[in-house]
Amino acid sequence: MQPNHFKKAGLFAFLLTLIALISWESHLRNEGVKITYDDNLALWANTRAMVYEPKDQATVFIGSSRIKYDLDIPTWQAITGNHAIQLANVGSSPRPVLEDLANDPNFKGRLVIDVTEPLFFRDGNFYDGKTAKKIAYFRELNPTEKFSFKVNKVLESQFVFLDQDNFSINAMLDNAHPLGYRAGVFPGLYFPRGFEQVSFERQSYMSPDFVADTNQQVVVRNVWAGGLNRAKNGPPPAHGAALDSILNSVKNLVDKIKARGGEVIFVRTPSSGPMREAEMQGFPRTQYWDKLLDVTGCPGIYFEDYPATAHFVCPEWSHLKPSDAVIYTKTLIPALREKGWSLNKSGQ
Repeated sequence: MQPNHFKKAGLFAFLLTLIALISWESHLRNEGVKITYDDNLALWANTRAMVYEPKDQATVFIGSSRIKYDLDIPTWQAITGNHAIQLANVGSSPRPVLEDLANDPNFKGRLVIDVTEPLFFRDGNFYDGKTAKKIAYFRELNPTEKFSFKVNKVLESQFVFLDQDNFSINAMLDNAHPLGYRAGVFPGLYFPRGFEQVSFERQSYMSPDFVADTNQQVVVRNVWAGGLNRAKNGPPPAHGAALDSILNSVKNLVDKIKARGGEVIFVRTPSSGPMREAEMQGFPRTQYWDKLLDVTGCPGIYFEDYPATAHFVCPEWSHLKPSDAVIYTKTLIPALREKGWSLNKSGQ
């Protein structure tokens, strides 16, 4: 084949690819798909690098998925003028991230720790391995990866088809043909696309379609119901010596942060329905939450103690819809002030 034939073939392949991408992007836009970011290793590491901001200018949030949904970052920052640094991870205990921050001598800031009892008071959660990978990625980050992240940020902010969680080949195959539960195998979990959208600040939020569609909500409830059923047949919640070991470990980590001038507070975000019932039965407040505060010597904010948030109903039992997240955030800010944190633009 002559060189000019290679050029023509290459140009033809490029044009076909370009047309396919434009068509796919246009189709997704017409379907109402909005820009969302992959909550991957690079995005977490980029956020993790922000924790060294002055204590009076930033607050770090760690936990599981609930605080990612329930803290509305635009509302928080508009009221307080304080940078919200979101380091929570879905399906994972905050304890690995707490350990990472406690062992970082340069972290001396304010830390809010969200407690989802079935994850917080248990070792070996399935997604803790993903959190460990994020921490390792941050520690080993090189200039090439930093540059790649900056390029990806620009692209992801413009093209919806780059959403790997929903539109990669593997994701679409999994969603089209989700595998059922198999004994001894952690199930592939299918969530409707609208259940989790992610901002560049790592805030998760439900789409308006998801909030309005009870059928989609039932799909997610069924995932949680499966988890609740497996928990009933699994090992009991940590108690006795195992619970004391967890609490003492958390105390030691918190003490490291406080010894450097940092501040730590625990929060319990809302849940409802069968999820809330199972959590109250398996993790009674006096035996877990109250004991956590007593052992660590840290203050805590429990959603049921505040009229504005006590009766929230989560669409799928475990996370707040965006409008309720705004209310929760507006309630959290004065609650933190009551605990001695100065959180407003005037520093009062």
